[in-house]
Amino acid sequence: MLDPVQDNSDITLVVMDMAGTTVADDGAVIRAFDTAATAVGLPGTGPERDAARKYVLDTMGQSKIAVFGTLFGSGERAAQANAAFETAYERYVDEGGIAPIPGAEKAITQLREAGIKVALTTGFSPATQRRILAALDWTDIADLVLAPADAGRGRPYPDLVLTALLRAGADDVRHIAVIGDTSSDITSGLRAGAAIVAGTRTGAHDAATLRAAGATHVLDSVADLPALLLSA
Repeated sequence: MLDPVQDNSDITLVVMDMAGTTVADDGAVIRAFDTAATAVGLPGTGPERDAARKYVLDTMGQSKIAVFGTLFGSGERAAQANAAFETAYERYVDEGGIAPIPGAEKAITQLREAGIKVALTTGFSPATQRRILAALDWTDIADLVLAPADAGRGRPYPDLVLTALLRAGADDVRHIAVIGDTSSDITSGLRAGAAIVAGTRTGAHDAATLRAAGATHVLDSVADLPALLLSA
């Protein structure tokens, strides 16, 4: 049997979610979803729209094209919804509607200066992810950036975390820490075997939801992560 990781100082790679964890977008995901739902003919009000919104909230952090596939069935309709969503969200980004979570940039810098690699991950397309990074002037902030299209499947599958491990050259899943604001982030990290799977209370899901999903830690913000990992 392999020896367990002894303490947090063994972490060599941190996989961070973007929207809600390192990036604040003031509810732009739901607004962009409403645009997408209207584009494919979902009634603007009523039980069908309410149920769809709830599903989007419950599945925050997951691949958006996969979410639309579940909601709208056919490949063509899901693709149409996803295209409308991406256009609406990117317009919001271009209008200055996003900002770093306070302390996020400093946290990433501290971790990298301590020799820990950082991967930024998202449920958006690579094009939207690049748009967000460019808008924040974060093009070079992390060691690598990944979207579901880069990994095979998005959250709650472990693919993003495991792809980060491979690309970063990490040698053990037990040397990975994952942080995100949704239950899907937590499930993804646990399925990948990460030693630390932390939830943060700055996004879609509250502390109780994150703990119920199995979070090893719940932090007020990603800004608290260096203290957790570098204190040993």
